[in-house]
Amino acid sequence: MANTIEYNGYIGSIEYSSEDKCFFGKLEMIDDLITFEAVSAEELEDNFHQAVDEYIQTCRELNREPQKVYKGVFNIRIEPELHKKVYQEALKAGMSLNAFIQKTLQKEILHTSH
Repeated sequence: MANTIEYNGYIGSIEYSSEDKCFFGKLEMIDDLITFEAVSAEELEDNFHQAVDEYIQTCRELNREPQKVYKGVFNIRIEPELHKKVYQEALKAGMSLNAFIQKTLQKEILHTSH
């Protein structure tokens, strides 16, 4: 079971505070800090939806584009020897490094998600 919740393309983290006896979370993978909390699972889901809707509405009022969760760009640090081997495999396949990594990730994710 993942400790996340999704709504309207946004992902929220879910944590529990035994001290405060409440659930709490924040919108993940955006720079803005958007939080929500609740004492029940149903209320948490409602408050999460409300937080996302209010974030989008506030951005509209500020004439600002809401941040999107996935931009399609990420940096990764790997061992130099692995970097070299991946690049060599991409060259052998006649692909750019980005295209090779994307194809490899798609193959792995699609293979393991069944």
